[in-house]
Amino acid sequence: MTPLIRSLAVGLALGLSCAGAALAQADAAPSASTAAKKILRIGFRSAETSFDPAKINDLYSRTVTPHIFEALYQYDHLARPIKVKPLIAEGMPTHSDDYREWTVKVRPGIYFASDPAFKGVRREVTAQDFVYPYQRIADPANKSPLWGGLESTGYVGLAEARKAALDGKKPFDYDARIEGIQALDRYTIRFRLKEPRPRFAEGLAGSDLLGAQAREVVEFYGDKIDAHPVGTGPFRLKQWRRSSLVVLERNPEYREVLYDAEPAADDAEGQAILAKFKGRRLPMVDEVHVTIIQESQPRWLTFLNGDIDILGTTASPLPSEFVPQALPNGKLAPNLAKRGIRFSRRVNSDVTLLYFNMDDPVVGGYTPEKIALRRAISLAQDIEAQIGIYRNQAIPAQSPVVPHTSGYDPAFKSEMSEYSPARAKALLDMYGYVDRDGDGWRDLPDGKPLVLEYATSPDQIYREFDTVWKKNLDAIRVRTEIKTSQWAENLKKARAGKLQVWTLGSSAAGSDGQGSFARLHGPQSGGQNLARFRLPAFDAIYERMQVLPDGPERLELFRQGKLLATAYMPYRNLVHRIQADLWHPWLVGYRRPVFWNEWWHLVDIDTTVRPASRR
Repeated sequence: MTPLIRSLAVGLALGLSCAGAALAQADAAPSASTAAKKILRIGFRSAETSFDPAKINDLYSRTVTPHIFEALYQYDHLARPIKVKPLIAEGMPTHSDDYREWTVKVRPGIYFASDPAFKGVRREVTAQDFVYPYQRIADPANKSPLWGGLESTGYVGLAEARKAALDGKKPFDYDARIEGIQALDRYTIRFRLKEPRPRFAEGLAGSDLLGAQAREVVEFYGDKIDAHPVGTGPFRLKQWRRSSLVVLERNPEYREVLYDAEPAADDAEGQAILAKFKGRRLPMVDEVHVTIIQESQPRWLTFLNGDIDILGTTASPLPSEFVPQALPNGKLAPNLAKRGIRFSRRVNSDVTLLYFNMDDPVVGGYTPEKIALRRAISLAQDIEAQIGIYRNQAIPAQSPVVPHTSGYDPAFKSEMSEYSPARAKALLDMYGYVDRDGDGWRDLPDGKPLVLEYATSPDQIYREFDTVWKKNLDAIRVRTEIKTSQWAENLKKARAGKLQVWTLGSSAAGSDGQGSFARLHGPQSGGQNLARFRLPAFDAIYERMQVLPDGPERLELFRQGKLLATAYMPYRNLVHRIQADLWHPWLVGYRRPVFWNEWWHLVDIDTTVRPASRR
């Protein structure tokens, strides 16, 4: 018996260890009243951090919240190429000729889910409920990681409202009028921008973190608001055991929303899904149970045992080490095919990256020797070895811009993909990073020890990356210390500027590749820009791109931005992952989203196919 088969047998016999135990607690002994429930079961590989939209900066929380909070606009789930359409808005936005003023109408008759904060009153959504989330992000007391993005968009008066709270050392004035985001009447929102924003409408799509939020709910729960998300969406939070289990239930007061989409005429898969579901009321499942299963093998075994329905999307992927067993030679394994398991595969709109804290005294800075150190560390990274950890389900990244977005050029090549220990050593020698005390390890130019502190997580795949990282750094004689914390804790430290070097991933939230450049935009330092990179030349490119329409001039700015990112190397962009999704036959209608995270309300569970023991 091979080690893999033996581990499978042991895992199945023991009820899949802790993952199975958590799921058993979530679904213990269904009674007659709950046996017929349609429950979608998901397994996240990392824990959520918060369900307060103003505080969220991680994929896992962001995968849950769009099922609770709704944006003004959404992406058509089946349309390829993508299409933006109204969600809570009544029609598409109108704009001035110069793209500085945009007006949106909110559809009347949409209500928040019931909550004690409303004191028994059914609360209708108004235009002001879309102004309030912007105010919360601008409020310095919330320390929102989203502020940099709002600031760079340039809403008239919003930065000034924030500054008044900072300078006056008094609470943010939520009753003050802000010219750039204003409720003109009960159902009309007007946005005024300092500069033209030709792509502003797409920015309103999928922006659930700026979805309708009731001020009285936030004030009612105070500092416990992250555990009390109250939105207008198809689900509401039923149970939350932090870093362990999230249970959403159907919002019983959700308005009548029927399945509809516009797949291309030649899109056979999309047309088949539409034919099956068109006109069905949403959501189609009663509950969603999200279990945090950080280790790859328990997550894989839990799927095989039928205790989670899918290994798919970035938050709950098929573990790369099991790709050869699941998809030998790129085809579904016969034993899985016999069980009716389905699969799909494509290059993600994402990138994994190694980031350097630009404020750190060792790896940060803009002087030639600091740039040389970062570039040497980057040149020492064996990308093919990392792709091997992904079982060849990845391609080298050449720039920050990710596939399927504007500005991504598959023909663009840069030092980002280069692996050259010889060049790395030569750079270090040239700039004075040599062994001065004879201990075999390089020192800083001033003679002090050179030691890198590399942050990581305890998951199996990170342990594999840690081994490659240390081997790469040992090869160029740079000492490194590996410091392990949970992913959410590392994110918290990174936002506070307390990590030196860390590897993580980033996914696109829309089709405009400029979103990838937010990671290098100075005003977004500590938010999207975890590296705290501040370069006026890059900021000028970023800000010019925002006002330009799509075209050759904007594409040239993409190219210039990529070259600056490579030259200064605040991040080493590593790979774009190829994601394979596997799902059981009782999960009906699944299709991987391109940029968005909300799809749980768009699938069904066939309880006649799901084994009785797994219902």
